[in-house]
Amino acid sequence: MGVSGKRRRPRNGPQEAAPGRSGSTTRPPAEFVDIGPDGVPWVFRRITGSTSVKTYRCPGCDQEIRPATPHIVAWPEGDVESRRHWHTACWHARGRRGGQQRRRPV
Repeated sequence: MGVSGKRRRPRNGPQEAAPGRSGSTTRPPAEFVDIGPDGVPWVFRRITGSTSVKTYRCPGCDQEIRPATPHIVAWPEGDVESRRHWHTACWHARGRRGGQQRRRPV
């Protein structure tokens, strides 16, 4: 197998003391940066099933991501307003897929 050219680097923020608990620390969710197939750096975060409570539509396959489903939330670096929720497999396959036909608004 060859190297894909993608780079990932963690973007963990500083640890903070948990409210009401001296000496303990909490971490924000781990963020990573991935250079996409288009050369644009994307920030992504893994979402566990236990923290996922809403239904989202995956931009990779145009199917729903149901509550309690582990998935990825990703956005172009510096543009958090453009974040989207992806099935994990769709996120990893995004460079191998062509454009997906989207549902028309009803």
